[in-house]
Amino acid sequence: MSLPFFSSFEKKRDQVMVIDLGAKVTKAVHLSRKGEGFALNSYALVDAPVFEKGLNIAPMADHLRAVAKLLNSRLKPVSLAVGVESSLLRHADMPAVTAHDMRQMLKFSSKNYLQQDLSDCVFDVHIMAARADGPPKPDAPKGGNQKMRVLVGAVKKQIIADLQESAEQAGLAADQIIPSFIGPANAFEMAHPEPFAKEVVALVDVGHKNTTICILYNGELTLSRVVAFGSGKLTQGISEALGMSLEEAEGAKVTMPPEVESVAQSLLLPLGRELRASVDFHDHQRDRAVSQVFFSGGASRSPQIIQALQVELMVPCQTWNPTTFMTMNLPPQLLGEIEAVAPQLTVAVGAGMAAF
Repeated sequence: MSLPFFSSFEKKRDQVMVIDLGAKVTKAVHLSRKGEGFALNSYALVDAPVFEKGLNIAPMADHLRAVAKLLNSRLKPVSLAVGVESSLLRHADMPAVTAHDMRQMLKFSSKNYLQQDLSDCVFDVHIMAARADGPPKPDAPKGGNQKMRVLVGAVKKQIIADLQESAEQAGLAADQIIPSFIGPANAFEMAHPEPFAKEVVALVDVGHKNTTICILYNGELTLSRVVAFGSGKLTQGISEALGMSLEEAEGAKVTMPPEVESVAQSLLLPLGRELRASVDFHDHQRDRAVSQVFFSGGASRSPQIIQALQVELMVPCQTWNPTTFMTMNLPPQLLGEIEAVAPQLTVAVGAGMAAF
């Protein structure tokens, strides 16, 4: 699904450069078409810049320039994925009109459709096609006042303007800005087409500040939610409980010795309960339960973290690799690390699929 807010290019490009602007780590990929498939040519993970108030254009431009140099893609166009702190994703029922008309309606009457005044935002929509094998739909309204189920993305105009200016100063052209929320679903469709199309699965992406959960029902995104708990809170909790520095706690979170594991399990309880509540809500709304939960993000690399969350969710959980459908066209030093870092590239890979 594509929710790019704007596009300054014709579709069917051969290459894309995507930069996922995370709260702690920026993740970037250079992807290209390879016959009927795709290739991963390069990737980069770089510490994200810290801004006290809003986005500072000059440091962001330096950051984008540095990331693009690491990718060595020689591309000027760049697609930027922005996190849930900067973007919004909602379901809405809207009149059966064109996508352009829907965007105009949201621009002038967002409160009517999203129960929130978002007059300072730019909108894009993804019209959700009715599926014969999809989830049950309520009866269509009588008469000519027909509604369509739509996925609405929104981001503040100022953020878009600042990112475009930052990219320009970096010698790049921000031709798309994409909500990170849709990345996991796009990547999952490519990496796991069978469960994507035929099962009810939850995709959980654990970020530094927040965790997102998306539930897919036979290929349709039927629930999306943000939980205000990320890996940063876990690191902080381990640091405080065991008297470690944040750097030591970050390392211990990965190696997970027994004393750290017991602390982490208790700290993860609120996240597990929130995720379980989302799954329960969805199960009660539909006639089929979530069968599997797939985790991505840096914290998902720890088997102990996944196991602790599985205890709360009571559904089989696993970490997944969003690059399995691509040919690896990487230099040796990156090829040796891709298995370890792949879960962190989920949003960037998914945003790349929206950009092609």
